[in-house]
Amino acid sequence: MGTQSYKNHIRYYPPHHFVYYPVIMAFLAFSIYFSFTNENSLIWGFISVVFVVLLCLAFMLRQHYALTLQNRIVRLEVRYRYFFITGKRLEDFEHQLNDDQLFALRFAPDNELPELTQRALKENLSGKAIKKAIVNWKGDYDRV
Repeated sequence: MGTQSYKNHIRYYPPHHFVYYPVIMAFLAFSIYFSFTNENSLIWGFISVVFVVLLCLAFMLRQHYALTLQNRIVRLEVRYRYFFITGKRLEDFEHQLNDDQLFALRFAPDNELPELTQRALKENLSGKAIKKAIVNWKGDYDRV
């Protein structure tokens, strides 16, 4: 990945996004088709339901554990950086920021972090607005 910015910070996992999901979707489409065109429509309907469940479970499980852990790590990183830069604890007012705002602040470089944090608190900036306000984007290249 090249230099990260607001426009390209989303990351894909090719085996999951471009292999598993398309294969499951194709199997689901064929099973739905066969449930309407085959004489064993009840069996094909059941198979379709199984593929829908597999699709949903794969999506939920793949992201749930990794993102929960990464969210905790991002919180700790932002707290550490804020304390290192300002000498003040972010925890004292962190409860006033929602997760979207806090996670957007991770992209701010050290020289922009304190000011953006204060703006987020005063103006209640959304995470998207915080990201757009960053002048020199600090990439997060390790997010899953």
